Amino acid sequence: MVRPSIGQGVVVNVPATTANLGPGFDCLGAALDMANRFELRVIEGGAERFDLIIEGSEGSHLRGGPDNLIYRSAQRVWREAGEEPVALEARVQLAVPPARGLGSSATAIVAGLMGANALVGEPLSKEKLLELAIDIEGHPDNVVPSLVGGLCLTARAASHRWRVVRCEWAASVQAVVAIPGIRLSTAEARRAMPRSIPISDAVINLGALTLLLQGLRTGNGDLITDGMHDRIHEPYRWGLIQGGRTVREAALEAGAWGCVISGAGPTLLALGPPGRAEAISRAMVETWQREGVSSRGEVVALQHEGSSWEPSPLSR
Repeated sequence: MVRPSIGQGVVVNVPATTANLGPGFDCLGAALDMANRFELRVIEGGAERFDLIIEGSEGSHLRGGPDNLIYRSAQRVWREAGEEPVALEARVQLAVPPARGLGSSATAIVAGLMGANALVGEPLSKEKLLELAIDIEGHPDNVVPSLVGGLCLTARAASHRWRVVRCEWAASVQAVVAIPGIRLSTAEARRAMPRSIPISDAVINLGALTLLLQGLRTGNGDLITDGMHDRIHEPYRWGLIQGGRTVREAALEAGAWGCVISGAGPTLLALGPPGRAEAISRAMVETWQREGVSSRGEVVALQHEGSSWEPSPLSR
């Protein structure tokens, strides 16, 4: 382990994620080819000092200070490694909008963990960082693919270990995200859910998840259509998303195999066949506009590499 010096910095690139994918509540997520860039630098000051600089219009409400998620994650690394905390500055190029269901908080957690680990010589393994990330976030579906990339199914095994299964996603399955201008916090979306669900709904979700994973692996649109249905979280969350159900129907009419809430929402994720993605995106954006909600649609690819870091070019 090394003690970082004033001015030393690292750059961490962390991809957005889409989670749940319908029936995969809190266990299934995929990394997307859009990313936040975090430049973390050691600065003068006490251990409670954390300065945050946001580059981008979306994050004006985000604040620095010791309670910031990036810094709290960094503190976990130093505590595990037996290192004294240092003051940090984070300059963030924000491409993943906060409170939209695209794993923005997961990018902050992973950036704090990876950046802090790199600054002290990487004493913690990626497996340990994964464990810390899940503990901080409270569920694995965003932080796991954000850290390791690809489509990941994560479960706590009987041994109490977290097990990550990298799942296949056929190149013929195209993904579209429609990102509205409205925000929805994960906490609010979770409050909308009941404390318990019927066994019959859990059984239906288990079957749907199996169909969805097989459809994604083979590119079988019929299996994806039958698999992108949920009884655990979506019935309770659609009412929180203005125009959401109408936009979903527009995506299906435009040729999507399925359309679901991305993470906790309000972003919607649609999957469809080759050549239909642009039409699906247009239909979703235009429908949301008629509902009085501004949005943007993006055709996104799976990001396979996960997060990465490099020394800051401005380190001194």
